[in-house]
Amino acid sequence: MKKEKKDELHRDVFRLRTAAALLAAAALLGGCGGEKQLSYTQQGMAAIEELSYEEALNCFQSAQEAGEDARLVYRGMGIACLGQTKYEEAISWLEAALGAGGSGVEDIDFDINYYLATAYYKAGRPQDAVGAYDAILALRPREKNAYYLRGLVKLSSGDFEDAQTDFGQAVALDSRDYDQMIRIYMALEEYGYRDAGLVYLQNALTENEKSISDYDMGRICYYMGDYENARDHLTRLKPATDYGAALYLGRTYEALGDYNYASGIYADYTQNDQSKAEIYNQLGLCRMQMGEYEEALTAFQAAMNIEDNGMMQTLRFNEIVAYEYMRDYKTAAALMNSYLESYPDDGTAKREYEFLKTR
Repeated sequence: MKKEKKDELHRDVFRLRTAAALLAAAALLGGCGGEKQLSYTQQGMAAIEELSYEEALNCFQSAQEAGEDARLVYRGMGIACLGQTKYEEAISWLEAALGAGGSGVEDIDFDINYYLATAYYKAGRPQDAVGAYDAILALRPREKNAYYLRGLVKLSSGDFEDAQTDFGQAVALDSRDYDQMIRIYMALEEYGYRDAGLVYLQNALTENEKSISDYDMGRICYYMGDYENARDHLTRLKPATDYGAALYLGRTYEALGDYNYASGIYADYTQNDQSKAEIYNQLGLCRMQMGEYEEALTAFQAAMNIEDNGMMQTLRFNEIVAYEYMRDYKTAAALMNSYLESYPDDGTAKREYEFLKTR
């Protein structure tokens, strides 16, 4: 069973910006005393971090009644509604947050516009999302992430040519940002333009041939489907202790169909470092491919126990799949019900839940 990947890049941006928002609220409202009680706004942001959106909204309501910073309260309300997939409500709160500012432009205005663009996009208003990114770029013309995200919105709307222009601008601002080039490739591949995506990866190799590391060369070769060269570059590193090398060398062996060897790479890495959720997740996926479902479940749950693992949605979904393969449909259904409370816009999970309820 393969989980759909549509909007995954936008979800990643939302998660990263939410974590940053929590830190920003702490910095703005926490003062100098480490022992000072959290404000209602800080409590609301902490609840968002825990995916407790209803609790967050209650905290922000209390913050509003207590007269806390209106912009931060409205912004928090918007983020919480975004998490609940109440996109029009999110838009209203985020627009209110922008309107509550003064005459000058502050850093928080850019932050709010990023959230607002995501809300517009998720609400099916791509042109408004583009407009929010336009507002960011009008004042920060070197904001490469805004070019990339605007391109992603255009691509999702079928505007391939304009999307390419934005992706090109993002790359031009930093020709050695290999993470960004890989994201662009993945976006283009997702929407059926793999050949166009490969051009970015090939250019990265050609233009940086003398300076690129074995790690970056290896992972770019991996995405290009050149698994033999990917393996050769990555094995020059130390996958038992090097996180990136272990992750991509393991994935390379998975792509080559050698799940046993891949799982060995991941397992060896966990002997030295138990803090990387992605390694445990890949280990679990390998175990699933090998029919070792209980071992897969153990790997997924080990990853879930890592604090701030950054991929809880993926892990929870994979945990459910493992229980399904173990034919424990009752547990899988209960977990899926809980999962949908946290991620109500996951269409794949909704369809799977309907299946589980019949077992």
